[in-house]
Amino acid sequence: MKYKKAISLLVYGISLLAVIATTVGIFSKSGPGEYEHISIRGETITIYGKGIYQDMSADVAIQGIAQDVVTLCIAIPLLLAALYFSRKGSLKGRIILSGCILYFFLTYLFYLAMAMFNPMFLVYVLLLSASFFALILTLFSLHFENLSKFFDTSLPVKFLGGFLIFNAVAMGGMWLQVVVPPLINEGIPVDLDHYTTLIVQGLDLALFLPISFISGVFLFKRVPIGYLLGAVYFVFLSLLMTALTAKIIGMALAGVNVVPVIFIIPTINLITILCSIIIFKNINHKVNTDIEISL
Repeated sequence: MKYKKAISLLVYGISLLAVIATTVGIFSKSGPGEYEHISIRGETITIYGKGIYQDMSADVAIQGIAQDVVTLCIAIPLLLAALYFSRKGSLKGRIILSGCILYFFLTYLFYLAMAMFNPMFLVYVLLLSASFFALILTLFSLHFENLSKFFDTSLPVKFLGGFLIFNAVAMGGMWLQVVVPPLINEGIPVDLDHYTTLIVQGLDLALFLPISFISGVFLFKRVPIGYLLGAVYFVFLSLLMTALTAKIIGMALAGVNVVPVIFIIPTINLITILCSIIIFKNINHKVNTDIEISL
C-alpha cells in the first residue's frame, strides 16, 4: 500500500483518540442530572445534565453515548484489523479500512459541529483532521481505473447500486419533510431543541446522501470508480446503521417511543451488512498479481 507509514500513523492516532473520546463519553457521570431549560425559542427542553454531554438535550446525549459504545466496541477494533490486513496487501482490508475511516470522519464531524463545547473539543478536532487525511491517502493509494478487474462479473451491481440510490432518495425525502415545511411556514423545525440549526439533516443532504447516490449510479453503470465508492460506502453505511440501531435501543431503554424506526433502521442495517458480504464474496483474488494494491 502506498503511503503505508503515513496511513498507519494516522489510523493509530485515530484509534487512540477515539478510545479517549468514547471512554469519556460513556463513563463520565458528574453533574446535577436532568433538568428543564427554556430555550431561546421559548420551548422547554430536558437537558441531560451528566458527564461530557451534560449541556446537551437528554435525547441527543443518550444517542451520543450509544454511538460511543458502537465506536469503542466495533468501529475501533474493525479499523485496526482492516489496517493489519491492508498492510498485507489485501484489497478487502483496504476497502474496509476506507469505510471505517469514513465512519470516523462523519462521526467526529457531527460531534465537532453539534456537540456542546466540552473538554473533548480538541480531541474531536484531531479526530476529524486525522480521519480526513487518512481517508484521502487510503483512497488515492488505489488505482481507480483498474479496480473493476478485481470484482467478478456476476456481482449484482444493479441491486447494489439501486439500493444506494434508494437510500439516498429515501433518506433525502425524509429529511426534506423536516426541513421544507418550516421554511415555507417561516416556523421552527420540530425537535430542534436548543440547537442552532439542523446539523444532521444539513450535512446529510449536502455531503453523505449525494455520495450514496453518485456511488449507486456509478456502480449501477459499472463505472470503474463505482466499484470503489460503492464498496467503501457499504462498509461505512453498515457501521453507521449499527450506530443508529444502538441509538434507537438507547432511546427505547430511556422510555422514548421509537416506533416505527425500531423496525426500519435495523432492517436497513441488516441489508447493508448483507450487501457488504455480497461485495466481498465477489472480489476475485486471482487478479491480485496484475494490479498494484500493496501498501
